[in-house]
Amino acid sequence: MDFLAQYNLTGLAIGAATFLIIGLFHPLVIKGEYYFGVRCWWAFLIMGIAAIAASVAVHELFWSTLLAVWGASSLWSIGELFEQRKRVAKGWFPANPKRRRKA
Repeated sequence: MDFLAQYNLTGLAIGAATFLIIGLFHPLVIKGEYYFGVRCWWAFLIMGIAAIAASVAVHELFWSTLLAVWGASSLWSIGELFEQRKRVAKGWFPANPKRRRKA
């Protein structure tokens, strides 16, 4: 952390990590909907609440910020999960043939 602060790279590191975290949640939503449907929304809720609570508890600004980004991305993914179901229904993404779908 001293290195990042010494060279004014903290913001850049947070930005890059935020980009990677958001990029990670895109395939998590797609795979989650494919294998579990929207039933896995609660996992994103628990992960989001836990990450936000940890963000408040952590004193180091860098890690607190990344935990908050992780939590916000988790909570945002709940809505994206339901949107993904609509995208699958439109045929934009493949449906899991092994999972029974409700009409």
